[in-house]
Amino acid sequence: MKTPTARHGERAGNRTRGAVRLLLTAAALAVGAALAAAQTSTPHERAQQRAGERLRSLLREADALASQQSRLLNELKGLEVDREAKAADLARIEGELSETGKQMAASDARAKSLREHAEAERPDVEARLVQLYKLGRAGYWRMLLDVDDLRSLGRAYRNAAALTTIDRQRLEAHQRTLQALEREQQALLARAAKLQALQADARRARTAVDRAVAAHNALIDAIDARRDLNAQMSSELQAAQRRLQASLDGADGNGSAPIALPLESFQGALPWPARGRLASRFGRDTNNRFGTAVVRNGVEIAAPEGGRVNAVHEGTVAFADEFTGYGKLVIVEHGGGAFSLYGHLGTIRVSRGARVEAGTTVGLSGRNPSGTPTVYFELRIDGRPVDPLQWLQKGNP
Repeated sequence: MKTPTARHGERAGNRTRGAVRLLLTAAALAVGAALAAAQTSTPHERAQQRAGERLRSLLREADALASQQSRLLNELKGLEVDREAKAADLARIEGELSETGKQMAASDARAKSLREHAEAERPDVEARLVQLYKLGRAGYWRMLLDVDDLRSLGRAYRNAAALTTIDRQRLEAHQRTLQALEREQQALLARAAKLQALQADARRARTAVDRAVAAHNALIDAIDARRDLNAQMSSELQAAQRRLQASLDGADGNGSAPIALPLESFQGALPWPARGRLASRFGRDTNNRFGTAVVRNGVEIAAPEGGRVNAVHEGTVAFADEFTGYGKLVIVEHGGGAFSLYGHLGTIRVSRGARVEAGTTVGLSGRNPSGTPTVYFELRIDGRPVDPLQWLQKGNP
């Protein structure tokens, strides 16, 4: 079974080879675009030039993505080795901690057994000690003198002395053993605490590596998706470029027929419709003060009143008139179910059915219903609103 890194590496290799083929194809097409750009005059020629520029931009992006993915794959290999090492360290520490736990359990069992044994012998020892205490020194000697002969006297003396010595030695040995077990248990507890700290550190280290691996894999997947999209956009642009070239050559028999570049191929590269600060974003906006929520299908740009509002992509004007909630509104259809909307205009400069190019002024900025100088911009793909910030160039010039 292939590891994630191996699968990513294989896919990266295939994509790299695909990027090279794309580069060669686009390079040849770029030459034609450059020649056409030398004397740009017709909409077709301007579209051809714009397609060539976008293709070169996509190729630069594809090269950057391939380089980034290669770097991430190398880092991922190192992270996976590090993760294996962290897992081995954690397994070793947990093994030592388990062994220490067993030793602590065995020590506890020995201490318990010793205490139970001592408790079992305690009545006899205490009884002898109490008897000797009752006799006192004089009674002790009387016990020795009660015997009949010297041989019995010696035997009695030795027995009494031996019992006393045995009891004392038992007590001393018991005490020493308990003290030794106590020291052993303290040492085991200290070792267990140290191992638990090491275990916590090892787990945190492994978790950090796991997260880094997951983040790298997610980023590599995102790059894969972007490279797929890049290849798709490039393919669509090349097809449009061939149709444009055929139109320029008169091969289709109608050189004036409009041929639109696919809007999807310009995701992330569309020019902003107006200069100004982003005033409101796409999506759900909650007012914490009043507890209300507003869902915006587009964005608002705080643009000076009377400024130019330009089409972000070529297409045909589908609507140019007053529209409730949007003021003066222009809608441009870009084909394939894609539309761009320009609202809160002070003046409309185009009419319905007109053909516009990217950068064509569709109107001048006006004010929103609250009286603030604002331009409303909305983008619809397949008839559904999408976040314009994901389609416009980064940063509004």
